Amino acid sequence: MTAYWIAHVTVTDPEAYAGYQKLAPAAFARYGARFLARGGAAEVLEGPALDRHVVIEFPSVQAARDCYLSEDYRAARTARAGACIAHVVIVEGL
Repeated sequence: MTAYWIAHVTVTDPEAYAGYQKLAPAAFARYGARFLARGGAAEVLEGPALDRHVVIEFPSVQAARDCYLSEDYRAARTARAGACIAHVVIVEGL
């Protein structure tokens, strides 16, 4: 069963965030991730306006979790520390 990361990110330091953008793709590739939405135009219908919306599909909840907890992604998260405010959830697909 597929699973999705749904992330809302506000970049506060674009220069530092670039380090995350260099490292994260390796983790996503290793766990079969497929980006469905990344940035782009968005319309807020309810709730607070958030800067960046990301939806990433994984082949399973376990793959999504393993990616987040992987050494590769941990290095990417460390690189973005202090460079953004991020809210990330894993949602089981139908």
